[in-house]
Amino acid sequence: MRTPPITPVIRALIAINVIVFGVEYFGHRDMIVSVMGLHYFTSDKFLPFQFVTSMFVHANIGHLFNNMLGLFFLGPILEMYWGDKRFLTFFFVTGIGAGLLYMGLKYYDYSALEAATRAYVENPDLSTFNQFLLHNYPEGIPGEVIGQIQDPNNIDVKESVIIVQECLKSVLDTPMIGASGAVFGVMAGFALLFPNTELMLFLIPIPIKAKYFVALYGLYELYAGLHKMPGDNVAHFAHIGGMIFAFILIKIWGKNRNTFY
Repeated sequence: MRTPPITPVIRALIAINVIVFGVEYFGHRDMIVSVMGLHYFTSDKFLPFQFVTSMFVHANIGHLFNNMLGLFFLGPILEMYWGDKRFLTFFFVTGIGAGLLYMGLKYYDYSALEAATRAYVENPDLSTFNQFLLHNYPEGIPGEVIGQIQDPNNIDVKESVIIVQECLKSVLDTPMIGASGAVFGVMAGFALLFPNTELMLFLIPIPIKAKYFVALYGLYELYAGLHKMPGDNVAHFAHIGGMIFAFILIKIWGKNRNTFY
């Protein structure tokens, strides 16, 4: 598949992402992530507009590059097919949908953690404190909380309450960022509309039809989300959310196309 010319909406989306990352890079990362990243809805930092703004914040240059690369190669075809307004609607609906699915699935994890934290705060007990931490934070308590502990070997009941509260706050204040959900939506949209178009991947220089590539990628994201490895901070289910909302939206709109290329 030859790369189509970059279209106005794709150009604008890439430019905004690059500008925001530039602001992050030159010393304002904490502020940008705190305000624009999508926080869990019970976090003090949660604001509704973050469902949109989180799509323009990235963790590092690799994160930004991969998302913009997918947008650059596949986005222009969808924009030319639908027009700028419908494509922009598609981009934001799939991106917001990714955030909604992510938030919904996190509810099951975080509601249990919030309940366990409330129970400990109401009945603190140093004999169960370490067990509480091991059960709820098997990968270790957040680094910023460790820095607040003056003497790990001499923690009293009052300090243990503060620690469990700060651990919960740290988890809830960890945001989801990146355009990946919307980009996966673009990938799914492309595969649904042009399933037999052959794509050439960088790492595997063998042509593969879009429908097979996206299906395999979706299965990988599902597996990675269900069997998340320690240290994996990728929001795999947000990626799946983008694909699901792409499918729903295209079905609603109707493909209106009988020939695929």
